[in-house]
Amino acid sequence: MGMFIAIVAIMAGVSIPLTAILTSANTTQQKLKIKMLEKEAELERLRLETYTAETEKMRLELEHSKVLLLEEKAKQS
Repeated sequence: MGMFIAIVAIMAGVSIPLTAILTSANTTQQKLKIKMLEKEAELERLRLETYTAETEKMRLELEHSKVLLLEEKAKQS
């Protein structure tokens, strides 16, 4: 019986720090996942901003080209 209590005490003494280590590792992993998701969201936001700016630039270039073509056509008439 005394040996059983000693073994249980040793296992409890080992399992508490082991649980703390695993919990800490899990917490660190979760924090890294959160950071990764935040970075992905920021990247997606920047992609959308870039897409919007490029689309607006292309729209303005197209509008400018249409104006030039209409002016050229008006001169020829």
